This record gives sequence, structure tokens and C-alpha cells, in this order.
Amino acid sequence: MLLPPIVLAFAVAAAGGWAYLRWAPRRAIDVPNERSSHIRPTPRGGGLVIVLGFYAGLALWLGNGGSLSPRALGWLAGALLVAGVSFADDLHSLPAAPRLLTHLGGAVLLTFAGVQLGEPTAIVALLVAFVYVIVLTNVYNFMDGVDGLAAAQAIIAGAALALAGVLVSNPLVSIAGGLLSASSLGFAIYNIPPARMFMGDVGSTFLGFSFAGVSLLANIGVGGGRLPIEFGLILFAPFLFDSLVTLSRRVLRGERWYAAHRSHYYQRLVRRGISHGQVTCLYAGLGVVAASAALAGLYAEERVRVLLALVAYAPMLGVVALVCRLEQPNLESNVVKEELDSQNAQVRKQRSDVKTSQLR
Repeated sequence: MLLPPIVLAFAVAAAGGWAYLRWAPRRAIDVPNERSSHIRPTPRGGGLVIVLGFYAGLALWLGNGGSLSPRALGWLAGALLVAGVSFADDLHSLPAAPRLLTHLGGAVLLTFAGVQLGEPTAIVALLVAFVYVIVLTNVYNFMDGVDGLAAAQAIIAGAALALAGVLVSNPLVSIAGGLLSASSLGFAIYNIPPARMFMGDVGSTFLGFSFAGVSLLANIGVGGGRLPIEFGLILFAPFLFDSLVTLSRRVLRGERWYAAHRSHYYQRLVRRGISHGQVTCLYAGLGVVAASAALAGLYAEERVRVLLALVAYAPMLGVVALVCRLEQPNLESNVVKEELDSQNAQVRKQRSDVKTSQLR
């Protein structure tokens, strides 16, 4: 029952990508600038095919006897809302205000539909859920900066969610994860390095919002068995670590954290000569480690789940070390250059003093 919708999601995304490449060059082109990691104009907004593939597969699943809890409708409606305004932004570069308000509105829909006010600690749950949705939606958007990176994470995370749904007997989680993974795989055909089209905000925000929604609903048992509250935090460890540590560094340095930049660890790797494909493979490997840790935690006691969380996050320290190592030669050369400049300035000053004394 799960396989036909998943195959359809892949087929729709793959066929949609072919069609999008023939439509987008006249309407949605990403021109490189000083913050870009690409060097040639490339169509953006291709993540639209992920949205189309997902909902096509979902429709087939519902038509074949699948069912949705009313509490899942807030997630699906919010995801469409976020994807719609993001695609408009990909085409016409909307101001920040309508995009932010739409993201907030989608998060409100999801959290109020998923968390019932009559439940114990409902207010706290609402606040935590709202923050979680906003953070993961934006983190996913931040991490869509090199070819194939966001798509590879979606394929891995979606597959892990699908398997987790089977393990805890939650068909909603299984179908949602499978459809997100399959539609992302169909899109990835055109996004592997060198990318022929970019995901754009429509794809990255839809994926971030949807993954947040699925893991949130699964935690409160919507659709069947429950997933642990930390499942999503472990599953997306590479993306969360990179984004949140980068954001913290910018805040501590007094930089405008909300401004566009190229200081994520994956971006710094590219700037130091690591190819898009190598960076994507590195983060995909980290994603597999994180997914394995999240799945292993389904049957582990609390103390073991803490260790598994460390297993998911600790490898990112290796990425930090690699970035620092690659950037170190540049730091050393800058120091040498500064010393030479200082020495040259002293020599010029001494010569000027000598000439002045001779003239006197």
C-alpha cells in the first residue's frame, strides 16, 4: 500500500523537474553574486516539484484507503501556505514581512491543530512546538546553499522517518517520510553537482516545515505510535549544529545575524576549495550517522538515547576542525603579510627620515 504512492511521488517529481527546466529559464533564474556558491545562472524554485510529488503521492495513498487524522490537516495546510509564498518569492523576490508572517501563520496552524488545548501543559507544548517548527523551517532554508546538500538530507531523513513509522506502527509517519524522500530523490536528479536547477525557498521551507510537522505530530501520537521527543533533534543533527552554531557566532560577534552571509561551515568548506559534491557527500554521511542514531534510540533507555545524541552531534566537531585547518594557512599568510607590510612601512619611514635630515 505504501509503495505505489511513493513511486508516484518520485515519478511526478522527476517528470516535473524535466518540465520545470523548460519553463523556468524565462521566469526564475538565480544570477550569481558575491554571496553565491555557484558561478553560472541557474533556474531556481525547482523545489516546486517536491511539493507536487508529495501531494500527488498523498492523494493516491488516501484514494487507496489511507486516512488522515484531523490533527494532521493543520500541518498539510501550513505546508502548502509556506510553499506558496516561498515560490512567489522565488519568482519575484517578495519583501521579508509577508514571508515572515506566512511562516508564522503556517506554524500557528500546525501547532494549534497538533496540540490540543485541553491536554496537560498545553500552553508550554504550544510554545515549544511553535519554536521547533520555526527553527527547523528556517534551518533547512539556511542549509540549502550548495548543490545536492538539502536534497540529500531530505532523502536520508525521509527514509529514516518512513522506517521509524513502520517500527512504531504509525502509517502517517511512514507515508509522509516515504513521500518526502521519494519526491526529493526525483528532484535530486537535476540538483546533483553541478546542479541544473536549484531547490529555492519553495523546496527548502516546505521540507523544513514538513519534517518539523511530521516529527511533532509523531511525538504526540497522531496517526499511531509515538516517536520520542528527541527523534527530530537527533535526525537533523548536522543541519541544526551547523546553523545554530553559525548563528551564535554571528550574534556574539555583533554581526547582523539575519543578513545574508557565507559563514556556514558547509559554505566555508566550499570557499576553501572543497567541491560541492564532496561537501554534499560529507554531510550525507553525517546524515546517515544521525539517522542511524535516531532509529537506534527508538528502543533504547533514556541514558542510551543521550549517548546516541552525542553520536549524532559529535562528528560535526570534525567538520569544525576541518574548516579551521583549511582556514589556518590563510591566517598564517595574513600574519606574514601584516608583518612584511609593517617592516616595509618602517623601512620607508627610515628612508624618509634620512632624506629629511640630508635636506636640512
